[in-house]
Amino acid sequence: MKYLATVAGLLLMNLCVMNAQEVKAPKFGKGLLKITGKDSTWTMNFAARVQFLSSTTWNYADEEFQDPESNFLIRRARLKFDGFIMTPKLKYKLEFGLSNRDMGGTSVYTNNVPRFIMDAVIKWNFYENFELWVGQTKLPGNIERVISSANLQLVDRSIVNSLFNIDRDMGLQLHHHTNIGNSVLREIVSVSQGEGRNVTVGNLGGHQFTGRLEFLPFGLFTDKGDYFGADLKREQSPKLLLGATYDMNMNAVRTRSNMGSYMETDYGWHETDINTLFLDMMFKYRGFSFMGEYANRDADDPFARNSDGSLTGDIVQVGKGFNLQSGYLFKSNWEVAGRFSQVNLDKSITGKGIEDQYTLGVSKYIVGHKFKVQSDVTYINLANNNDRLMFRIQMDVHF
Repeated sequence: MKYLATVAGLLLMNLCVMNAQEVKAPKFGKGLLKITGKDSTWTMNFAARVQFLSSTTWNYADEEFQDPESNFLIRRARLKFDGFIMTPKLKYKLEFGLSNRDMGGTSVYTNNVPRFIMDAVIKWNFYENFELWVGQTKLPGNIERVISSANLQLVDRSIVNSLFNIDRDMGLQLHHHTNIGNSVLREIVSVSQGEGRNVTVGNLGGHQFTGRLEFLPFGLFTDKGDYFGADLKREQSPKLLLGATYDMNMNAVRTRSNMGSYMETDYGWHETDINTLFLDMMFKYRGFSFMGEYANRDADDPFARNSDGSLTGDIVQVGKGFNLQSGYLFKSNWEVAGRFSQVNLDKSITGKGIEDQYTLGVSKYIVGHKFKVQSDVTYINLANNNDRLMFRIQMDVHF
C-alpha cells in the first residue's frame, strides 16, 4: 500500500507539472496576484512585503560613545489581501504580520496566541461621500501612525508616535468628505472596544471614542500623497493637510490608552478615563516635504491601586510631545531628511522627564516606497544624562 501511495503521489505531481501554466503577475509593487471572479462579483489582490533592519546603539559615558550593541532582524513581514465583494462600493482589507515584532504581545487577553492579524476590515460606501468601516484597523489618530510602515520617510516612526499613538482597535468608523470649492474637508468618527488589536476576552473597561477632522485648503494631494512620506510625486503646486484628532478612552484599563500594560489590581482592573489630543500637518511642494505633530495625553486617575490603596506600579503615561520632520527629494530619487522629536512625560506622575531625539536620514527610492534602502542616525538625549547614539539601515521590498 505504501508503494502504491508513493507511485500515485509521483503521478499526481507529474500531471500538475504537465498542466502547469505561467501566471502573469501585476507590475512590481502592484501585488503578487490579482484575481477576478468569473462573474466579476469579487476581486482579490494579494501582496507581500518585508523589511530587513540592522541597527547599532552606543551608550555615552566618560565623554565618549562606547559599548556598541548591534541587532539584525526582520522588522516587518506582512501579507495583504484586498478587493471588493459584489460591488466596488463594498471593499475589504486583510493584513497579517508574520515577523516576531508583528506578532509580539501574546497574553491571556489575546488567548495566549500570537497577534498576527493586523487588519480585518470591511469598507462600505453606502451613500454618496459616506463610507462605513467595520472591523479591526487603525484608528484615525496622528498622521504619522496612519501612514503605513511601508511608506515612511525615515527608517521608523518617532518616539512621539511610540508613546502616544492609539494604533489599531476593533469597532466602527464613519468616513465622510466634503468639497468646498477647491478645498476638501474630511471627517472621521470612530467607536471601538478600547483595548487594542486581537483582544479576545471581551471589553474589560468602557469604550473608545475618536473624532478626526482634516482640512486640505489647496485640494487633494497627488495619489494620496498626504499619507506617504517624502514628496515622491513632486507636487507641482503647494499641497497642505491640517489635521486634528481627539480621542476619549472611557474607563480604560491599559497604561497608554488602548496600548501598554494592563493595570491589574487585586480586585480586577484599574479603570480611568484617558484623553488624547493630536494636532498635525503635512506639506509638500516640488520635492520638499514637511510634517509636524503635537500630542497631549491626560488621565483622570493615572495611578493603579489595590483595594487597600497601595500602588500596583502601573501608571498611565501622561504628558505631551511634538515631532518635526522635513526632507528634500532630489531628481535622482535620493532624499535627505531630518527629524526632531521631544516627549515630556509628567515627571510628578511617571517619574520620567524630557527625552529629545535628533535624526538625520538618507534614502534611495529605487521603485518608490516599494523598493528602497534607508539609513538614519539618531542622537538620543535623555533627562538622566544616559545619552545614546543609534545608527540604522533598512531595506524594504514590497511586491
